[in-house]
Amino acid sequence: MKVSGFTFVKNAVKYGYPVVESITSILPVVDEMIVCLGDSEDETNALIGSIRSDKIKLVHSVWDNSLKEGGKVLAVETDKAMDATAADADWLFYIQADEVVHEQYHEAIMDAMRKYLDDKNVEGLLFNYHHFYGSYKYIGDGRSWYSKEIRVIRNNKDIRSYLDAQGFRWKNNSKLKVKLIDTYIYHYGWVRNPLTMFQKWKDFGKLWAGEQAEQETEKATGKFDYSNIDSVTLFEGTHPAVMKELVSKEDWNFNVDIQHKNFKNTKHSVLYFLWRKFGWRPFEYRNYKRI
Repeated sequence: MKVSGFTFVKNAVKYGYPVVESITSILPVVDEMIVCLGDSEDETNALIGSIRSDKIKLVHSVWDNSLKEGGKVLAVETDKAMDATAADADWLFYIQADEVVHEQYHEAIMDAMRKYLDDKNVEGLLFNYHHFYGSYKYIGDGRSWYSKEIRVIRNNKDIRSYLDAQGFRWKNNSKLKVKLIDTYIYHYGWVRNPLTMFQKWKDFGKLWAGEQAEQETEKATGKFDYSNIDSVTLFEGTHPAVMKELVSKEDWNFNVDIQHKNFKNTKHSVLYFLWRKFGWRPFEYRNYKRI
């Protein structure tokens, strides 16, 4: 069985991405790791070059700014990385620059890829998610977060990154048939110093905004306001070993009352109750078909 990992990155230093930790976290379960380097304005290329592994293969790219709206450029860059993976790979393992895999899940991931290797009805593997928010101590658990997404897919180039690169679909827009595995992706996209987080929010907001909204966003200054969240809960597990140093460097305060909820309507409050009480998430967006 051969596994190719792939990711893309741009301006990781400027925006505080844990990309070294991200890449390092899946190196033990892949045979090669494709990193598509965008046209960064910082020392991202040198940062990636500091990773000591002969599994890493670099692809250089220039982002197409005409594809900003809707985050489409993120899917295009994902596809560039995916297209550079080995032709003889059986599985492709995708990870974003702010996602990390805990070492405790390496064996389970490998077991699942071996288990379904010859079952062609399984087109991908679905992972659970921890979305850290505001601090490494808290997880966002409201309805605004997706609870699962595809991160391992068959090596078939008719599978493409979907919309803003959250997941994958076939070229004909049909959903992939997937198996859920008992593993988690640790998503750190919303844990940064408030100054760095504000700059990322401001710049990345332009990928989804229209021209007028983009002009308004450009005028914004200050720190990111982490208090604007519907619900968080304490994280009671351990962080991946590769994250130890970053977690220890948290140098800002995020004080929140986890009992206080700020749902936008009664429907969201009821749906949250159903999930926390019974583990049921009705009406959740699903970009996949579980089998």
